[in-house]
Amino acid sequence: MKKFVALLLALALVLGCSAIAVAEGELIKVGVINLDPAESGYRQANVKNLTDTFTAENGYDATFVTAPTADKQLDAFRSFITAGVDYILVSAADTTGWDKVLQDAKEAGIDVFLFDRMIETDPSNYTAAVVSDMRVEGETAVAWLESLGLEEYKILHIQGQLGSAAQIGRSDPLTEKCEAEANWTIVREGTGGDTWDPEEARKIAEAAIDAGIEFNIVYAENDGMADGVVAALDAKKITHGVNGDVVIMGFDCNKWALEKLLAGEWNYDGQCSPFQAAVIDQMIKDLENGGDLSSFGLNELNQVISVEKGFDAKTITQEDIDNYGL
Repeated sequence: MKKFVALLLALALVLGCSAIAVAEGELIKVGVINLDPAESGYRQANVKNLTDTFTAENGYDATFVTAPTADKQLDAFRSFITAGVDYILVSAADTTGWDKVLQDAKEAGIDVFLFDRMIETDPSNYTAAVVSDMRVEGETAVAWLESLGLEEYKILHIQGQLGSAAQIGRSDPLTEKCEAEANWTIVREGTGGDTWDPEEARKIAEAAIDAGIEFNIVYAENDGMADGVVAALDAKKITHGVNGDVVIMGFDCNKWALEKLLAGEWNYDGQCSPFQAAVIDQMIKDLENGGDLSSFGLNELNQVISVEKGFDAKTITQEDIDNYGL
């Protein structure tokens, strides 16, 4: 036990553990690898949901590692295998590069759960995935945008962390639509980087405006980056929102973002649920009790998909904000 605790503490120092719960007794040993909570309000809610669930009081000896890049996540994953945890939970920074460590975990008898985001691997390499369908989020947003019936779609596209499931899922439907329709154009594209940085989004928008690039749509892949673009628009006195010159679109449904919709300052926000911990907790408890996961209705990719929707500034209500705002 002392050796195990020492290893967890060493892992915390190297990789930045956000919390450690070590308790005596037959607790279920779980390693959770997540992204930086500073990334967004969504991520803060996701981290809290996990830390509130995987506690000693709920039967867990849990270690939470913040690892915002793929290389650090893989290092954390290998360390958890070495530590001999029972389960590993991961929200992947990148969709590729996981096959080897997943095989190693399987050989070690460790069950792996994906949460929040998918990766590109055979479904047999993980136990289950409790995730959002990021492509459906993108398709829903693009369908809403198409419903506006604009003569021209000149789009400023602010992407998230390149290569992540969220970025790919939200980007691809827009890119495909622009390739298929002559009046849909991405006039400038940039990324907020690994942290989906609002300041980077502001700089991209500011540079586009200064270069004389015209756009009437801002398609930002999370709320923080949408807000960064709005700061640039406000500084240049460019109107936006329901009665403005530029349509503002974000994702995640932070409460403050939905309030901007209600005020007519933004136009659209796509929901992304951060609450996966309760489902994974029940899955683990069923496995620990000798059961299986048949009652969860897993699809062919071993997934449980969160049901999500998009919100329009013209129809959103205060009740929606109260019920869905993060």
